[in-house]
Amino acid sequence: MRSYRSQFVLQLAIAALAGSFVIAQQGQTPPPTPPAGQQQEQGRQGGAGRGRGNAGVQIGPGEECPPGMTEWRTGSCRAPELPVPNIVDYRPRSTLVTPAHPVPRAKFPAIDYHGHISSFLNNAEGLDRLIAELDKINVGLAIAADSISGERLVTAVNLIKNSRHKDRVRVMTGINFNNVGPGWAEKAVAQLEADVKAGAVGIGEISKSLGLRTRKADGTLLKLDDPDLDPVWAAAGRLGIPVFVHTAEPQEFFEPIDNHNERMLELALFGDRRYPAGQFPRFEELMTQRDNVFKKHPKTSFVAAHLGWHGNDLGRLGKMFDAMPNVTAELGAVLYDIGRQPRVGHDFMVKYQDRLLFGKDTFEPSEFPYYWRVFETTDEYFDYYRDYHAFWKLYGVGLPDDVLKKVYYKNALRVTPGLPKTGWPQ
Repeated sequence: MRSYRSQFVLQLAIAALAGSFVIAQQGQTPPPTPPAGQQQEQGRQGGAGRGRGNAGVQIGPGEECPPGMTEWRTGSCRAPELPVPNIVDYRPRSTLVTPAHPVPRAKFPAIDYHGHISSFLNNAEGLDRLIAELDKINVGLAIAADSISGERLVTAVNLIKNSRHKDRVRVMTGINFNNVGPGWAEKAVAQLEADVKAGAVGIGEISKSLGLRTRKADGTLLKLDDPDLDPVWAAAGRLGIPVFVHTAEPQEFFEPIDNHNERMLELALFGDRRYPAGQFPRFEELMTQRDNVFKKHPKTSFVAAHLGWHGNDLGRLGKMFDAMPNVTAELGAVLYDIGRQPRVGHDFMVKYQDRLLFGKDTFEPSEFPYYWRVFETTDEYFDYYRDYHAFWKLYGVGLPDDVLKKVYYKNALRVTPGLPKTGWPQ
């Protein structure tokens, strides 16, 4: 799973971005000298024998150990006696032995609501390859959420209609939000109507750039709740199609990159995922703009991609569902949050079983079975497929069959009228 990483590049990136996160050139960090003025101690709290002779420092309640040290007894820090690996190279092998129930195929045919699959829709051969991959993992239908429009959309829709796979793929359209200004809305709505007439089943995925980077014709930053966009949201409601919107990024992407940021490694890897204060709107600003749109257009169905980036705070997402009945949420690329809170995750998914849609995001067939395993089993402490997303393990939430059916396909069929309704299990 880790052959794709270049350790050398990672170490350079982390060293440049993490400041106080000490990474030596060869991945070795020598034990530090305790800071001057700190009280020295030897074998505190009955530590005679093990570790005797390794000086430490004491800290008070709420204080952290100095860099390069760890708290080995309450209020007492010490440095390792041996060189330690950096965060990139530390790959411990778990000794835990528990029952394992890998799930290579979904228990029920799933609809991938968040498919980036347009590269397969250029010709019949590509479509055949896509369907073969979907069959292996029991994805019954994939939605191309690549925001294609105009002739490109017509070509893709016609390819699907004229194939033997006409009920296996659907396509969403996109909105060009560049240069919003006088006359923009009329043109955007006209193109939307034409795309829906051609076969588009929704709008999406609306990119995170909306609210973060996209500029209006006058050069100002385009906000999600800009009134100039209202005609588009209203038109979606009138046309009866959902709006699939990706707003912002995980909250930690907007926070300082330091030893307390649980996404530090990912931020060290990808420069375009860093949103420092003063250069970009803050996370909460973007959430407010998004929610303003959801509330202002109650007759339009919105699907929040990535659980709205509230997978780490399911209570907040639940309040959002309660306040906004026109909103559902998609599960793509946030499995690491559901899988680290199996009891809370289970209860949330059962309570809001009518508001959640399965989606994957990046189309990599080998990664889908991790979703099936989290949703369908109660397995414990197993690997996540992308360790720069999460350094922790996953646990299964063990959803009942009736909930699985809703999450996998029934909810998508309900909120997206343009999907084929026959052939699904009852």
